[in-house]
Amino acid sequence: MDLIRPVIYYLQRHNSVFLMSLLSRKGLLAITAVLDVALHARGRPVSAKELAARHALPPRHLEPVLQALVRVGILKGVRGPRGGYELGREQRRITAEDILRAAQSLDEDSNPSVPDSPLLSSVVLPAMVQAEGAFSAALARINVEDLALRAQTASS
Repeated sequence: MDLIRPVIYYLQRHNSVFLMSLLSRKGLLAITAVLDVALHARGRPVSAKELAARHALPPRHLEPVLQALVRVGILKGVRGPRGGYELGREQRRITAEDILRAAQSLDEDSNPSVPDSPLLSSVVLPAMVQAEGAFSAALARINVEDLALRAQTASS
């Protein structure tokens, strides 16, 4: 299943207008992958192939995201024929903000530079920095343990 479709369905179901997403597709994929590992790792690593199959994604889309999560210690890669991924630290110590920052590193090379504009630097950027701070604080309050509990409740 496409990861964006559930967000749009949720918004439509709750009579919300979907104007723009503050989260990139890779960010949503990263959060979903970490939550999937938290839910399915029961004593053994979760393979990228399993993750990709559960979310109807080509593994080539998933691997760079998983590697970015390993680089920052959110996931731990396990090599070998029964290898895969497991959480790099306790669920309650992994926040949505941590995951999104790791996923954002994948897009840093593709971000164009911003123009040198007085309006941009004196009005727009300070307002966006303030908004990002509020959004970041909200994301920091969401951890994988909470999301896992929601997922378990939703599936029962």
